[in-house]
Parts: sequence; structure tokens; C-alpha cells
Amino acid sequence: MTLYRIGELAKAAHTSERTIDYYTKLGLIAPESRSVKNYRLYSHETLVALERINQLKQEKYTLDEIKSIMSKWNAATSENDVSDRLAELELQMQRLEREVKALEPVINGLKPVQARRALAALLPQGVACMEAIKLLLTQGPPM
Repeated sequence: MTLYRIGELAKAAHTSERTIDYYTKLGLIAPESRSVKNYRLYSHETLVALERINQLKQEKYTLDEIKSIMSKWNAATSENDVSDRLAELELQMQRLEREVKALEPVINGLKPVQARRALAALLPQGVACMEAIKLLLTQGPPM
């Protein structure tokens, strides 16, 4: 497991050492351990958390809101909860697959201009979601 000292973590996260100290004091991040020389050592998960914090800051969340979001994000979820949620998602994907298959004759019957217009009306996120679902349905989830 790679452990970072504050300077290394700051450089990897494209932030300042002061910001790392501040986030540590706020409880947004926490060191994994301490070195023999008493340096705080942070894990790769902290780097991921810093990326998430920066993303939330870009979305104009306050640090208090980010702390709340991060605590929910870090909350341990039981294996049963995860299994139940995955089962729900699988059922939703199956329903979506049936709906897409029902639309195939209509889509295939569209003229190229009509198909382009229909596709242009979709939000980019919707298209990305459909592509992800299509990929999952053809390949299955990664194990």
C-alpha cells in the first residue's frame, strides 16, 4: 500500500500542504498512520477523497456540506444492503432492456434525419447512460 507524506499528497492532489492540514483539522481527511519520524502518512484512498472534495467544491458545496456528504460516502454499508441494491438495479436494467427492445422497430423505421433529431434531443448523460447499460447487458459487470 502506498502511503504519502503531506507534501507528496499535496503534489499528487494538485493542492497545497496548508489545504491538506486544514482538511485534516476539519476531519474531511485523516492520516492512515504516522512514520517513525512522526510524519502523518496518508493512503491512496485519501487522494481519491481529495479528488471528490475538489469536485464537490467545483459544484459550489460548502465545506460543511462536503463533510456531511463525505461522511455518508464513507459510511460502511452492509453486504446485504449492497446485494439488495444490486438486485434492484438488475431488475431496473432488465426493465430498461425490455423497453429498448420494444422501441427497436420504431427506431429502425425512422428516416436518418428523424433518427438524428431524436438522438440530438437526448441529453448527453442519457446517451452515456444508455451506452453504459448496453455495455453492461452485453458484457456483464466487472468482477
